[in-house]
Amino acid sequence: MKPADLPTDVTQCHALIEELSATVEEQQRVTARLRQQVEVLLKRLYGPRAERIDPAQLVLFGEAMAAAPEQEEEAPPEPETPAPAAKKGHGRKPLPKDLPRQRIVHDVADEEKVCPECGAAKKRIGEEVSEQLEYVPASVFILEHVRPKYACPCCQEHVSVADKPAKVIDKGVPGPGLVAHVLTSKYCDHLPLYRQESMLARHGVALSRKTLCGWVMATAARLEPLVEAMKREVLASAVIHTDDTPVRVRGDDGPFTGRFWVYVGDRAHPYTVYDYTPSRRRDGPAAFLDGYKGYLQADAFGGYDGIYASGDVVEVACWVHARRKFHDARSTDSARAHRMLAWIRQLYDVEKDARKLDAEQRRALRQQRSKPVLEGDGDREGIEQWLIEQQALALPKSPIGEAVNYALNNWTALTRYLDDGILAIDNNAAEQALRGIAIGRKNWLFLGSDRGGRAAAVHFTLIQSAKRHGIDPFAYLRHILLRITTDPPANLRDLLPDRWKAALES
Repeated sequence: MKPADLPTDVTQCHALIEELSATVEEQQRVTARLRQQVEVLLKRLYGPRAERIDPAQLVLFGEAMAAAPEQEEEAPPEPETPAPAAKKGHGRKPLPKDLPRQRIVHDVADEEKVCPECGAAKKRIGEEVSEQLEYVPASVFILEHVRPKYACPCCQEHVSVADKPAKVIDKGVPGPGLVAHVLTSKYCDHLPLYRQESMLARHGVALSRKTLCGWVMATAARLEPLVEAMKREVLASAVIHTDDTPVRVRGDDGPFTGRFWVYVGDRAHPYTVYDYTPSRRRDGPAAFLDGYKGYLQADAFGGYDGIYASGDVVEVACWVHARRKFHDARSTDSARAHRMLAWIRQLYDVEKDARKLDAEQRRALRQQRSKPVLEGDGDREGIEQWLIEQQALALPKSPIGEAVNYALNNWTALTRYLDDGILAIDNNAAEQALRGIAIGRKNWLFLGSDRGGRAAAVHFTLIQSAKRHGIDPFAYLRHILLRITTDPPANLRDLLPDRWKAALES
């Protein structure tokens, strides 16, 4: 970096130093990893097959060990130093108090309860207790629903019998706990159905993955009204975060790429709803967001342009996407890339202080500290002016040129978060909601059909919304699977995760 390119503002200089230090540390890690890989490859090509030690080297160790006692005797005693203070936050954490406990007493033999001196019986004076965390594997059992029959002993007529209990799967054998376990294992713990098939077989239960897949489809159809209720709540949000991720789908004409979309509601409507589409065409988000009015925070996907054109939906861009492009340009244009990264670090430093504030205080803080960084202040250059200058200098197709053009083309949407404290600086809420799908995709690899994609979207919605409220997805699914079958439609809102949790805690 040339001296003329260095910023004159002290705060920006500190941010630039931190970005350069982070880059140097990352490059050092990459260099060390590559050096180790080169050494391993060279050893495989030219080194000995067996890892032998030269006997001459052992002599050196023997001499050093023989000389060690003499050196220890001649060494002066070291001055005493105070013992270091115990570090906080380390060590074994205490076991949860609410877990069930099984008390096992290990008593001494009867002959040890007699005093060997006088022969008197020893008296118990206390006990020593140690804890051990144990695990009992999951078990499968059968519920027998017995319905006694009653009839008149005289005429042998008028038989009475209780109604059959409600079932999660019509004419099926699984109870709500087993179905909830299958759904949680697949969509929360990322276990494909073929693995669950073998796990159930170890318990002596033969259930094919086709049967398990049928349960997944049937419960998705039954739970879809609850997901529709969550969707209506999300569409009432002032701000919606959205993003998408690809997924391989097995089709009749061969595999193709489908899409999972996520829509994250605001704090007043705390639900995370997923949608599936067989492509990334704009009609997917357009259909989901039909009738929505408010802020939409997303990446610069062109499919949203038609949604913004109506004027009812206001675009809010993501600074993480903008930063990522400058981060990728470090290897080709280090000076300009790090200059921009230092500015973005300043913006995020403001956001650290803004988290604990309410919306109006957050907006005031951004106007005071972030706006000068973006637009400049007096003699201090801002990001916008610098980007305009670099757009005329950088090659349009170069990494730094593409990063500059991306930031300028989305400048209005990138700076919109300054004007409203309810907005976030980035779209991390949506990206984090898609991480579970990215992890699961590595295990189950593909979807069996479009219908399977829509079913997966239903189960992802329920599980992720439960996790958002700190609810155990298994307990939530087990409860609502029967409730949604027996409760009237008017009570559907009572099954929303936040209301369900509130009723459970009351």
